[in-house]
Amino acid sequence: MVRKKSLKGDYCPSARSLDVIGDWWSLLIVREAFDGVKRFSAFQKNLGIARNILADRLRKLTGEGILQAVPDPKGGAHQEYRLTPKGRDLLPVIVALRQWGEKHLFAPDEPHSRLVDSLTGLDVAPLDVRAQDGRLLSADNVIIVKVREEDA
Repeated sequence: MVRKKSLKGDYCPSARSLDVIGDWWSLLIVREAFDGVKRFSAFQKNLGIARNILADRLRKLTGEGILQAVPDPKGGAHQEYRLTPKGRDLLPVIVALRQWGEKHLFAPDEPHSRLVDSLTGLDVAPLDVRAQDGRLLSADNVIIVKVREEDA
């Protein structure tokens, strides 16, 4: 089996992020955690994921500080997985992925799950990218300033 190259030391923040949460199972586990799932068995049932893969991803997500394993509050032998502040900071990533999917992967009238404001029941507004001064930015208005090897 080919080992995946680690991107932990990469100069690109996107590459380092993908090193931690870049596989679909990890992002789906985080999505489920945002939806209130806490138990191994519930993650497995909801996702249809193999036990060994789920155990591996939960181990990685807890090791990276995205989820925290805590004892069952009811005193059972099980543990629960909860989003940490670092994990909760992934909300814009999850929202951006779902909004991109809504825009590009569904027919206009095709039904799909909705993300709504829990206070109003209204759909969450589309995310946008803004400059420091509040201007709306597009792909035409941004550049990546790369780190040169000699500057590192």
